[in-house]
Amino acid sequence: MRRVMSMVALSACLTFGTNLVASEGTSSTQEVKQQSGNVINLAGKQRMLTQKMSKEALFVAKGIDTDVNKANLDKTVALFDKTLKGLIEGDAQLGLPKTENPEIVAQLTVVKELWVPFKSSIQKGDLKAISEQNIPLLKNMNKAVQMYAKASGSKLDPAMAQTINLAGRQRMLTQKMTKELLLAANGIDTDANKANAKKTFNLFKTTLTDLIAKAPNDEIKAQLNVVKGIMEEYQPIIENGDTSNEALKKAEGLNMKLLKESNKAVQMYTAAIK
Repeated sequence: MRRVMSMVALSACLTFGTNLVASEGTSSTQEVKQQSGNVINLAGKQRMLTQKMSKEALFVAKGIDTDVNKANLDKTVALFDKTLKGLIEGDAQLGLPKTENPEIVAQLTVVKELWVPFKSSIQKGDLKAISEQNIPLLKNMNKAVQMYAKASGSKLDPAMAQTINLAGRQRMLTQKMTKELLLAANGIDTDANKANAKKTFNLFKTTLTDLIAKAPNDEIKAQLNVVKGIMEEYQPIIENGDTSNEALKKAEGLNMKLLKESNKAVQMYTAAIK
C-alpha cells in the first residue's frame, strides 16, 4: 500500500519542476518531487481558505467571538494573498517555485482577478458580495489545482490518486458547510443555504464513509473514525438548520476540530510517502 500513499510525492513532473531541475542542475529527483508535492498541497489549501475566510467574516457579522474571528480573518486573508502571489511569482519561504506553465499562469491570473474584489468585500464585511463571490473564487482555484495535477504527469493508478484527492477535499467541506449555516444565520437566502449546508454535510459524510471503508491501514482508519465522531456531534446542528447563537458557538468549535482532524488524516496519508 505504500505505492497508494505516494500520490502527492510522485506528482513531480510539473512543468515548473522540470524547469527547476534544468536551471539548478543540482536538484535531485526526490527534491523536485517534494517541492512539487508542496505546490499541489498549498494550491489545494487555497480552496479551503476561500471558505474559511467567508465563514470568519460571517461570524464577525453575527457578533460571535468578534475579536477572535477578526484576528483569524486577517490571518486567513494574508495567507491566501501570500500563497497566491507565491504560486504565481515564487516564494522561497513557502517553498514555492515560480509557475512557468502558461496555462496554469493564465488560470492563476483569473483567480487573482476574482480575488481582488473578493478581498475588498471581505474587508468591508459586505455579506451579499461575499455570498455571491466566494463560490466563483473556489471553483476557479479548484480548476488551477486540477491543472497542476494534470501537468504533473503522475503515472499513479487513477483510483489511488482519487483517494488522496478526496481526503484533501474534506478540509474544504468542513468550512463550506459552516459558511452556509452562517449565511442562513445572517438572513442571506436562508432556506437555500440551510439546504446547501445539508448537501455539503452529506457529501462530507458519504466521502468519509468511503474513506474509512478503504483505509489503507489501521492508523489511518482510527484517525478517520476520530473525524467521524466529531462529525456525528455536528450533525444535529446541520440537519436541524439550527442558527441559534448557542448552536453557532458550538459549530464554531466543532468545524475547526473537523478541519484539524481531517487535515491530520491527510498528513498521515502523505507521511507514508517513500
